Amino acid sequence: MQGHLCTFGQAMKALQYLNKYFYKYRTKLFVGFLITVVARIFSLFTPRLIGNSLTAVEQYVKSDDVSLDSIQELLLFNILIIIGASLVSGFFTFLMRQTIINVSRYVEFDLKNEIFWHYQKLTQRFYKNNRTGDLMNRISEDVGKVRMYVGPAFMYSINTVALFIIVISYMISIAPALTLYTILPLPILSVTIYKLSRIINEKSTRVQEVLSKMSSFAQESFSGIGVIKSYNLQRIMNQGFDDLASESYQKNMSLVKVQAWFFPLMILLIGFSNLIVIYVGGNQYINNEIEIGVLAEFIIYVNMLTWPVAVVGWITSIVQQAEASQERINLFLKEEPEIKDGSGVQKEIKGALELKNVSLRYPETQIQALENISLKIPTGTTLGILGNIGSGKSTLLDLITRLYDPSEGKILLDGIDLKEYTLEQLREAIGSIPQNAFLFSESIEDNIRFGSINARREAIQEASKEAVVHKNIIAFKEGYQTLLGERGVTLSGGQIQRVSIARAFIKDPKILLLDDCLSAVDTDTEEEILKHLKKIAQNKTTLIVSHRISSLKHADQIIVFENGKIVQQGKHLDLTGVSGYYKELFEKQQSDRNK
Repeated sequence: MQGHLCTFGQAMKALQYLNKYFYKYRTKLFVGFLITVVARIFSLFTPRLIGNSLTAVEQYVKSDDVSLDSIQELLLFNILIIIGASLVSGFFTFLMRQTIINVSRYVEFDLKNEIFWHYQKLTQRFYKNNRTGDLMNRISEDVGKVRMYVGPAFMYSINTVALFIIVISYMISIAPALTLYTILPLPILSVTIYKLSRIINEKSTRVQEVLSKMSSFAQESFSGIGVIKSYNLQRIMNQGFDDLASESYQKNMSLVKVQAWFFPLMILLIGFSNLIVIYVGGNQYINNEIEIGVLAEFIIYVNMLTWPVAVVGWITSIVQQAEASQERINLFLKEEPEIKDGSGVQKEIKGALELKNVSLRYPETQIQALENISLKIPTGTTLGILGNIGSGKSTLLDLITRLYDPSEGKILLDGIDLKEYTLEQLREAIGSIPQNAFLFSESIEDNIRFGSINARREAIQEASKEAVVHKNIIAFKEGYQTLLGERGVTLSGGQIQRVSIARAFIKDPKILLLDDCLSAVDTDTEEEILKHLKKIAQNKTTLIVSHRISSLKHADQIIVFENGKIVQQGKHLDLTGVSGYYKELFEKQQSDRNK
């Protein structure tokens, strides 16, 4: 069954990826195929009855044996049959569209979900190497091109093939010689389509590539609109977009010019067929080889084939564009996530962490982010992490959440290698507050609820109070239902951080990771949050990255990073008593606070 339904798709290598969807919806497609055949059979009644009617009228004119009443009765009967057959054919054509076009929407839905799910599995490195606009274009524009192949192109292909087989078979049965002359232009048509389709495929790929560039440029411009305005770069950015738009225009026009050849060529070839039918058929009629009705039938049949033949070019164009788009989609779908899912651990996570000779070197830049880190973090303890920018603090947290895997060494959770846990199992046990907190364009309540999807409103408000953001939220006109702009731009930096903290608190995880998430709040608010954190962090393993000593001084142990290595380690009082980065920073911050 799959082979029959997918023959059209298998002609194009990239589009073979869609065969699984053809197989999934094989029943609907098969029903659509049967409906198409029935619709085409009923459409043949009209030319046959018109031919019979003309032959009958000719016999009435030439013979005195045929009465006018019998001819009128025959014509009336034929008219009623024609109307009935046209209505039935129209109804089945409607069903054909409803069946096959609906399948294309199902495939579009499935493919978009598959791409989006695959995007989510890919690692940070993938997103660093690919632009957001290009990712968006492949899941929107490219999938739209593929849908046109699965729906309209597939439907009209079946319709064309069915009509050709049925019509030409019938034509051969009544006038073989005339049929042969009628279809003479078709080989020319096939060669023309083949040559033009190759050009269309190449030009379609270029059009989609330029569209991706435009999407990426626009997305980056909108995201960085503040920088663009503050540096007065509007004219430069507009010129950049204008250049891309011009390039897109030129590529699209180049494609359209090639596509424009199809329809005129089809009409020209159909016109030749009509001339052949009239000339050859006319001679056969004069020689009494065929009846006048057969000649009329053939003219109608040739014109019935006008749209299917003309649409071959359009179908070919759609298929070529779909192939180019699916090839772009396949490139990303073939990307394997570097972070592999573990088999799973059948025991409750408690939160004890241990790093054994852990190193990480980024393959793209060959930067040594961490080097030979060994560390034990017992369950329920708090680790403070300090160091200059780029020293490896945030990288350590990324390794624990498995956004990256170590180049060397291993990380143990409750004595078991992190790689043994499923990613879902591991990340479900972690509450992470990133350095650059991200809020979605949803309500404040929904942004906090991302930490615990089924959380009640009371729990959300309690988490907000612990993050010291509740009073700010209720001061808004819409309160917790206040809609945030993209990236949370309707909130201040400190409010964004505190909403992100509330999101982590409500999750109630076994491990809390705070990556410099108090940098935008004042010292009084910081102290209040830390007081709540101390209560929340009981029986939780907590890692706090900060540039403020005040955020770390109550930690059970503190480590200081420098160039990816641990250069100091101990408690607050121990580290303030020895010379080094920690003591120098502590004294500087104390001095700043006393000013």
